[in-house]
Amino acid sequence: MSQVLAAPVLEESQTRHRPSVMVAVLAFAGIVIASMQTLVIPVIPELPRLLDASPGDTAWTVTATLLAATIVTPIVGRLADMYGKRKMLIGSLVLMVVGSVIAALATSLAPLIVARVLQGLASGVIPLGISIMRDELPRERLGAATATMSSSLGVGAAFGMPAAALIADKADWHVLFWTSAVLGVVALALVAVFVPASKIRTGGKFDLVGATGLSAALVCLLLAISKGSDWGWSSALVLGLFAAAAVLLVAWGAFELRTGTPMIDLRTAARKPVLLTNLAAAAFGFAMFSIQLALPQLLQTPEATGYGLGKSMLVAGLAMAPQGLVMFFVAKPSAKISAAFGAKVTLMLGAVTVAAGYVIGVFLMAEIWQLVLVSCIIGAGIGMAYGAIPTLIMSNVPSSETAAANSLNVLIRGFGTTIASAVAGLILAGVTMTFGGHQLPSQDAFRIILAIGAVAALVAMTLAAFLPRQKIGAHTHH
Repeated sequence: MSQVLAAPVLEESQTRHRPSVMVAVLAFAGIVIASMQTLVIPVIPELPRLLDASPGDTAWTVTATLLAATIVTPIVGRLADMYGKRKMLIGSLVLMVVGSVIAALATSLAPLIVARVLQGLASGVIPLGISIMRDELPRERLGAATATMSSSLGVGAAFGMPAAALIADKADWHVLFWTSAVLGVVALALVAVFVPASKIRTGGKFDLVGATGLSAALVCLLLAISKGSDWGWSSALVLGLFAAAAVLLVAWGAFELRTGTPMIDLRTAARKPVLLTNLAAAAFGFAMFSIQLALPQLLQTPEATGYGLGKSMLVAGLAMAPQGLVMFFVAKPSAKISAAFGAKVTLMLGAVTVAAGYVIGVFLMAEIWQLVLVSCIIGAGIGMAYGAIPTLIMSNVPSSETAAANSLNVLIRGFGTTIASAVAGLILAGVTMTFGGHQLPSQDAFRIILAIGAVAALVAMTLAAFLPRQKIGAHTHH
């Protein structure tokens, strides 16, 4: 049925919409969402004072967004395949705007956490954008467009932090969220005008039991990973959450294999190309977040330690910005590599580049230009990989399951970043030196994080090496 619908939809959309404008609009929406995720980071140290709350409580402004994004991403993907990707995209942006307005008006912690949950519920925008591109673009344009959309994640994160630091330094912190709301409204208006509604849908009944079970399992697992350091890895609460997650995932998997309309088609997800690509995405998620955690903190470490650079948060954020630009500019070249040699080759090349960047970083961390160079090399590799991964996914799933498959991939990639955060936190807290009566991460701590990032990239390369040879130029699978 999807094959029958695809051709007229493509013809109609091409006559009414300029593909290049649609791609630009979707990429802009992705950048807005990605920047929203880093928006609160510059003001986290000040939130306890601003909101009269403890640091442990204000940390939930980040954790709540992470949990909301994890829960909603696979659900939104499935609903998009069933009822329309454009509808779910617009709904996600509406939630982001509402959350931003609530945060902009917040004067206490509770409404701010509610706002951050609503913002997290918008995190499905990037996989939805990629799925819309598959429905609407001709095959020869899909690779470059997918790479551009994927790079929006890095662009938004790279520019979001320095922009937020600048705003927070010059104005009241509420302006951060008013800015986010305005950008969200602009993205919403552009999507409403320039993004067509695809008619490729699966229909069927929504798997409420599967969605509930998966959400509960993910909350338990992510809470245990993200809060393990604070609550104690051997505490009854953390061990209980891990156990609950394991039991729920097993029960959920058994149910999904038996139901006629599963939340996630596990048989498709278990196919070798899809499984290996998702595992590689998790490794890349780990590798990408390692540099984003280590570099700003290294830049802000006092110079008197002998290895820190003593820069402000604003300078640290600006030092990360070139990485986002590099990710954006490698999108088209990486798409050409995929078209010529296959997305598998692009993924492997990206992994090697990331590993090389981390190895260089182990030895070059004495000057700000060295750290910028390292982050740019890593950004180039991640940009190549993030363009290739959706192409590999879409080459191996039916067009009627594109949004669900891309959302699952983003979810698994997110697990990589969550684990990276936990591992980096353990290393930074455990490998320390005494400075001014306080314990600070030592230079070895940063080197260990960079070395682990290189290992994660090499794991991704190994997984990619076992992918089946891809038919050159094949970006779709019906």
